[in-house]
Amino acid sequence: MQFNWLVTGLAALIPMLIGMIWYSKMLFGNTWMRINRFREEDMKGGNMAVIFGFTLLFSLMIAFVMNGIVIHQFTLYSLVGGEPTTAADKAWIESSMSAYGHKFRSFKHGMLHGSIASLFFALPILGIPALFERRGWKYIMIHFGYWLVTLALMGGVICQWA
Repeated sequence: MQFNWLVTGLAALIPMLIGMIWYSKMLFGNTWMRINRFREEDMKGGNMAVIFGFTLLFSLMIAFVMNGIVIHQFTLYSLVGGEPTTAADKAWIESSMSAYGHKFRSFKHGMLHGSIASLFFALPILGIPALFERRGWKYIMIHFGYWLVTLALMGGVICQWA
């Protein structure tokens, strides 16, 4: 099974696209700005090349990890310690991939695992600091909603096409 860098790279664009929509004034941008006590002038500062560059880097890191979360077949390789080196390991991997290589490889299944990752990974990571920062549930839910949609779509794309 080959790692698909192209699909992973395309999936890494999803957080940027969803963020552009999610945090726009059409959806949750005004509420998010009000909760954070931001003004329009506050949003005009900053080095956008650095912000978008790191956003893309972090998105690539997330997309890379999502491959292991949504594609069950990658665990076969972990059972033999990576790329198979012995004839027996190669035969077992080939046999297993022949029998199970296309199971659970759908957009819908990837969305399920992306949603599970957002609930059991993203929500706690967002929620714990937000609680200590005395942020309200509206703040947490705006960000959690973003990650739910984003990780579900990333998982779907990766599981279907990677």
